[in-house]
Amino acid sequence: MRVLVADPVAQEGIELLRQGAEVDVVTGLAREELIERIAQYDGLVVRSETKVTAEVIAAAERLKVVARAGVGVDNIDVDAATRRGVVVVNSPDGNTVAAAEQTIALLFGVARNTPQAHQSVKAGKWERSRFLGVELYGKVLGVVGLGKIGQQVARRARGLEMRVVVSDPYVTTEHAQRLGVELVELPQLLAMADFLTIHVPLTKETRHLISDTQFDRMKTGVRLVNCARGGVVDEAALLRAIESGKVAAAALDVFEKEPLPADSPLLRCEKVITTPHLGASTREAQVNVSVDVAEQVLDVLQGRPARSAINSPSVSPEMLGVLEPFLRLSEKIGRLQAQLADGRISGVEVTYSGDLADLETAPLTRALLKGLLDPAISGVNYVSAPVIAEGRGIRVTETRSASSEDYTSLITVTVRSDKEPVVVSGTLFGKHDIRIVSLDGYRIDVEPEGYLLFMLHRDRPGVIGLVGTLLGQHNVNIAGMNVGRESIRGNALMALKIDEAMPPDLLPEIQQVPGVRRVRLVEL
Repeated sequence: MRVLVADPVAQEGIELLRQGAEVDVVTGLAREELIERIAQYDGLVVRSETKVTAEVIAAAERLKVVARAGVGVDNIDVDAATRRGVVVVNSPDGNTVAAAEQTIALLFGVARNTPQAHQSVKAGKWERSRFLGVELYGKVLGVVGLGKIGQQVARRARGLEMRVVVSDPYVTTEHAQRLGVELVELPQLLAMADFLTIHVPLTKETRHLISDTQFDRMKTGVRLVNCARGGVVDEAALLRAIESGKVAAAALDVFEKEPLPADSPLLRCEKVITTPHLGASTREAQVNVSVDVAEQVLDVLQGRPARSAINSPSVSPEMLGVLEPFLRLSEKIGRLQAQLADGRISGVEVTYSGDLADLETAPLTRALLKGLLDPAISGVNYVSAPVIAEGRGIRVTETRSASSEDYTSLITVTVRSDKEPVVVSGTLFGKHDIRIVSLDGYRIDVEPEGYLLFMLHRDRPGVIGLVGTLLGQHNVNIAGMNVGRESIRGNALMALKIDEAMPPDLLPEIQQVPGVRRVRLVEL
C-alpha cells in the first residue's frame, strides 16, 4: 500500500503510517502535479491547502481513503469520493482544545483591542485612551453551534463568568442544561449577545449564515469571533456592519478566500483582528490530528471501518470492539448469499434481533452489502456498497426485534430476486466465533470459512454416503459436516466443509445422486 502526504502534518503520524504502508511526503503540489501523481496511491493525507477535486479523485485509480488532518472537509469533493467508493475521514476531536483556546484568545482580543495596542506600542506610541476596552465578565456570549468545539468554548466562557446562550437545532434542552447554558433560537440569540462566536461547518445551509439580516438583529456594539470556517460570515456584510457602528469589533481566523488577498478590505479595517487560520495550530493539536488520521488510514487500507468517516457510519473504538465480530459475520453472510441466490437480486431485508437491536447497525448493513456485491464487482467497500446497491435497484431495508429465538443476538438476511428468496441467519458463539445457524429454515451450525458444499436432499439412508464416496474418489477431503432437516425422511440440508476446491466436473456428478435436489459450492 502507498500513501501520499500532500500537506505538512506532524512527523508522529507519518511514522505511524510507515508501519503499515509506503509513504511519500510531497507537499505544495500544483493541481496538475497531483492529478498526475495520484494514480500511484491507495491513500491521500491532506490538510486545508490541497484541494481534492472530482478531477483528482477520477485520476486516482487505486485510491481507497482520503484523510483530512483536521475537522473541515470543504477542500474535498466528498460526493465524488463516495461515488468512487473512496472513504473520506477527518479528525473531529484532535484540535478541539486548540480551536476553543484560539476562540477565547480572540474574544479577549476584541474585548481589549490587544493586537492593535501591541502594534501601536511597537510603532513608538502610547495611546492608552484610544484602546479603551470592555470586560467579558457578566456579558452574554452567543455560541452558534454546540458541537465539540462550541461546548469547550461554552465551558471556558462560563469559567470567565459570562452568561452563555447557544443556538443549535440538534441540541436538546436537557443537554444544554447539563452544560449550564441557555438554548434559544438563532434570532433570539442574535438579539441577546454582547459577544458572538461561530462554531458550525461550512455547508450550503450555513454559507453566509451571518449576513446583513442577522447583523440587523444584533445589539449595537456587538463583538464577533469566527474560528469556524470562512464563508459562514459574509465578509462584505460584516464590513458594512462595522462601518455603521452595529459591530464594535471582529476577529477572524478564517476567511472566504485563503490566504487572505493582500488587497482585502478586511486588512484595512482597524476594528478587524485577522489571524492566518491558527485554530488548530498548536503542537499538541497537530500531533493529535496527525496520529488520528494515520490510524484511520491504516484501518481503511487493512479493511476495517474508520471511526471518523465522513461518508460512511463512524464507529467509536469502544463500539468497534463490540461490532467487530458481527462485521465479519455480516460480510460472510453477504458473500454466502451472493453465491446461493439465483436470478437478479432486487431486495435485501436485514433483521437485527436480541442485543443487536440496541446497537448501531448501519456499519453491519454496509458490511453485508459489501460481501453481497464483492464477488461480482471489484473494489466494493463500506462506502461504495450502498451506492452500488442503489444504482442497481436493490432495495435495502432494516428491522429490529427484541426477540432472537435461542440466541443472544441474531442477524437474519433475506435476499429477494426473480427466483426463490434465500434466507440466512447468523450469530456469535462466545466473543469471536461467528456461525451460520439457519439456511432457508433449516437449522445448521456452520463456520463461514473456506469451501462449503450445501446440498438439499431427501432424508434417505445412503444419500450422504454416496456423496462422501464421490468426494473421496476425487481426492477431496471432508473437514466437517452438519445436517438440518425438516422432518424424519423429509427434506434435509447438508453443509459440508471441505479442505479444497472441487474439480469442475464433480458438482454435476453429485447433482445426479438419487435423492439430491440441489447442490451448491461456495467459497468464503
